[in-house]
Formats: sequence, structure tokens, C-alpha cells
Amino acid sequence: MVRLDSGSPRSTKDSSLEIFPVAVSGGQERFCKLQSSSHECLLVQKNNMRMPRRGLVIQARTRWLLVGLALLFSLILLMYLLECAPQTDGNGSLPGVEKKSPKVNGMNYQGTKEQTSNDLLEFLHSQIDKAEVSVGAKLPSEYGVIPFESFTSMKVFQLEMGLTRHPEEKPVRKDKRDELVEVIEAGLEVINNPDEEDGQDEDDGVGDRQLYSENDFIEGYYRTERDKGTQYELFYKKMDGMEYRHVTLFRPFGPLMKVKSETVDISRSIINVIVPLAGRTEAFAQFMQNFRDVCIHQDKRVHLTVVYFGQDGLSEVKSILESVARETDFHNYTLVSLNEEFNRGRGLDMGARAWEKGEVLMFFCDVDVYFTAEFLNSCRLNAEPGKKVFYPVVFSLYNPAIVYANQDIPPPVEQQLVHKKDSGFWRDFGFGMTCQYRTDFLTVGGFDLEVKGWGGEDVHLYRKYLHGELMVVRTPVPGLFHLWHEKHCADELTPEQYRMCIQSKAMNEASHSHLGMLVFRDEIEAHLRKQAYRTNSEPAVGVDLVQEVDVFDEEVEDGDDDFLAVAVGSLGALRRSLQGCA
Repeated sequence: MVRLDSGSPRSTKDSSLEIFPVAVSGGQERFCKLQSSSHECLLVQKNNMRMPRRGLVIQARTRWLLVGLALLFSLILLMYLLECAPQTDGNGSLPGVEKKSPKVNGMNYQGTKEQTSNDLLEFLHSQIDKAEVSVGAKLPSEYGVIPFESFTSMKVFQLEMGLTRHPEEKPVRKDKRDELVEVIEAGLEVINNPDEEDGQDEDDGVGDRQLYSENDFIEGYYRTERDKGTQYELFYKKMDGMEYRHVTLFRPFGPLMKVKSETVDISRSIINVIVPLAGRTEAFAQFMQNFRDVCIHQDKRVHLTVVYFGQDGLSEVKSILESVARETDFHNYTLVSLNEEFNRGRGLDMGARAWEKGEVLMFFCDVDVYFTAEFLNSCRLNAEPGKKVFYPVVFSLYNPAIVYANQDIPPPVEQQLVHKKDSGFWRDFGFGMTCQYRTDFLTVGGFDLEVKGWGGEDVHLYRKYLHGELMVVRTPVPGLFHLWHEKHCADELTPEQYRMCIQSKAMNEASHSHLGMLVFRDEIEAHLRKQAYRTNSEPAVGVDLVQEVDVFDEEVEDGDDDFLAVAVGSLGALRRSLQGCA
């Protein structure tokens, strides 16, 4: 490089080249190069040189254009990768699970949060729509029904018991207790803090609104569809009021969601109790005693329709009805007389069509059924015209001669109405007791009148509802009992009917343990006799055996589930014979 010193000539290694500055005006200098005989002068700025060639400018612009295009393509490629790349397991989340992260960009975070909430609500509502909550589902047979289980604030009434659970019991498991408590409280929250869609008047202030508490909870039902969630039907009522508050909740394997909240007024709901009958006047007299206590004295919103087959016993039935009418001033009953062979489906069908006052809620009942006033309200609450029918599961009592064989005589009927394994069972294979509205019954075509003899007509009607659009509410209820009575399976029955009759007879007789003790009765008696003959004094041993059996009796009365205690009923005759020996 050539170093230039102002004011003096600069020399290079080439002696023939000299460069020297020449001062000019305008702050510029002219550098002249002298070589041989020619010379050139270059005009420069003191601070920077001018670019004399336009090609350099075009080159620079082209270079910047290429850089910009490269950046643009890189940005497009990055956006494509971000859009199409799947989420990893570490970054992904299930619907409804909000992922907490630092708030870097406020607007972006808010948008992600709202999208997550919308996805959650969409998923939960889709679960409700799939479940049988608001409308019924078409099912192929009675085995496809998912029954409800009922509960109060203290007890649960359940169908599936196995060998350890009981038909009525307090919820022992903590998760079950916590679940029911949470559901009851959630229902109270819905009632006490209604929103606009609940149909509450906006003008009603909090001070004017009637608040409900846990003590106002009457009963509830729940069932679980294993691929969707759990449905809860809750009913609340004030002690001095006639209106019920009905709340439906659904837990779609996630947080509880309100389906609906409504006020149900059953104060004017009349129930037409229809009873088909042939003979059995003693059982009818017992039925009328229960009807008098529950329907006439307590409920007072019931009409009774008795459809009697044949002439034998008809006058006695008339006398019982007239006697009750005179003593209680009750005249809301109808007696339909049919001079033909007994047919339960035919009798119920005639009783439904005999009503001429428009729409009415019907309860198809038998003369051996005992019900409470609470059950009548459950009947009103779980049947709705055009929407749902109620098929309660009856608790069927065993033969009292076996259950209470350790007593001289069985206790009164009212004292037999307990939900225990050795006293009865949930009759989940019976569909004869049902609450449904008259228009729904006529719409589906009523009973199949071609079915003759015992059984079958109730299953046919039940299947009609299952094949239709109405919701079928199936649940055990604590206030409905079937009293034991001896069954006779006639030879004229079809093979299917006879099988059902024998099965029902066996199921109604006694519990598993009691039947087992009857089967092994001879073996047990032989064992006790051997124990008696081992001592020197047989009469004294006999007395000891009597005392031993009496101890078993006390254990049964105290509710002990010891297996040997259930033998007492089967060994009552043996005890009496031992007393005779003593």
C-alpha cells in the first residue's frame, strides 16, 4: 500500500512512479500520478472515496434481495413445521385438562385457555347426549336395561349384592359415602342458586326464595353407564309443602354437570290403582287394610279399580268395599266384574280402559303387594306422560313359616317388612308392578291378550316400552313389598310358563342359607342325636340342646350373620321334639 504524506511527493518502490497531492478548492485534493510521459489526476474527497462504477450498486441490491427471499422461505418452512408436527406425550393434554404455564404472551394464553374450555364442554355435552338421560334408548331385550339403585340420606337400596352385600345397607365404603354426599350438596347448590334456564322468576329475590337443606332431601336414584358416566335423579321437598324439586345431574367421568332443574307439583296427581282378582278374599281384605291406612288416611289422591273374575267370592269382595266406604266415606273406587277365567293382562287392560276421565297415572298392582305413601309419591315423580314409565323392583318376602320358625307364630305383617337377606330379595326378574300413564299404555298397544294363564304378559308389555322411545326407570324402591303366598303351578301351563312358575316358587320360598339348612336337615339332626347319646343323661342333654338352639335364636334376632344361626328355622321341629323328650 502507498502511504501519502500531504505536501511532499510520495515515492514507491517503482522509481518511475510519483504521486503528489495538489490542493484544489471545495475541500478536495487532486492526486496526480506521473509515469513516463503521461499523467493522470484523480479527484477524491478527504473523508471517503466515490464509487465510480454502477455495477457495484446493482450487485449490492441483488445480494439483499436474495437474503430477503431466503429469510421468507425459512419463515414459511418454520410455520409449516409448527402447524403439522404432532404434539408429544409430554406436551399433549386430555380434553378438559388445563395446562398451567408461565404467561409469556397474554392474548395467546387467553386464546388457548378459552379453546381448552370449549373443548372440555363439547366433550362433556357429547357424553350426556350419548347417555340415556333425557330420552329413552331402543334396547333388544330386558337384559339390556341398566337399572337404577335408590338411596336416601342414610341408606342405599341395591340390586347386585353378591355374597357379602345386603339389599339395604349403609354405604360402608368412604368413596361411596363421599359420592352421595357430594351429589346431594350439588343438587342443593342448583336449587338454591338457580340460573335463568331453570325457569325461576328473576324478580324473586334471595330473601323471598325458599332455601333447601340436606334435611329436605327425600330420595335419589343413580346408575352408571360404564362407557359414558353416572346419572343422578334427586328429589327434595319441604316438610310442610306439596311441591317437589327434581334435579338431574350427570357425571361424565369428569366434573358434575347440571342437566336440568325443575319444580314438580304432584299435589293434584291422581293414581288409579288397578288390581285384578279372582277368589283370594282373605288376601283382598288384608290388601284393603293397607289401602285404607296408606291411600285413604294418608295420601288421599288415589282411585281404586278392582277387576274381578268369576262369581265365586264376588259378593264378599263387594261387601269389603262397601264396608270400607261406610267407615271412611271413601267412594273413589270401581268394581269391574268379568264372568270368565282369570287373566291378569286382560284384567289390567279392562281396568285401564274403564277409566273415563281422560289422562291418569295408573299403578298396576297385585293383591299380595304392600306399599307405603312414600312409594306413591315415587310413582308420581318417576312417570311422565310421553317421556318415561316407572318399573320399580319389588322386595319379595320369603315364607314366614321358615324365616320365623323359631317363633310360635310369625310376627304381624308390618314387622316383617325389613330388607334383610334372610327375609326377602329384590325381585329383579318381575315386571308386574309398574306406574305409567294411560295414554302411554294405550299408545304401545297395552297387554298381549293372547297370553293365557300365569306369567308372561308383564314381560311383553315391558319389552314394548324398551323397543320404543320412552325412558324406562328401573330401580329398587324401599316402600314396595310382595307378601309371600303359596303358589300352585297348574299342569295346563305351557312349558315356558311352568318353568317360570317353578322358578318363582323356588325363589320365593327361602334364602340360600335357609334352603341349604333344609337340604342338610337330616344330617344336622343325626349330628345332634349323636351328641345327645354321648352323655349319661339323655333328657338333660335334650334340655341343653334346646338351650343351645335358643341361643341361636337370640343371635338371629340380634342380626348375627353366623351361618349356624340360620339353621334355627329348619330345626324348629327338632327343638320341640327334644323338649318332649326332656
